[in-house]
Amino acid sequence: MMMPIVRCPKCHYESEMSNVLTAQSNQNVIFQCPQCQFTVKNIETSKG
Repeated sequence: MMMPIVRCPKCHYESEMSNVLTAQSNQNVIFQCPQCQFTVKNIETSKG
């Protein structure tokens, strides 16, 4: 099964979702680009 691909909004690097998103205990997620290190924290999910 193939993971969804996520594109960095800053450098447009594409990577699998599992490589760029980290779940937090408060049901939000953190995005971090492995290419340019651009980070977005506290992204709300449908449960958060």
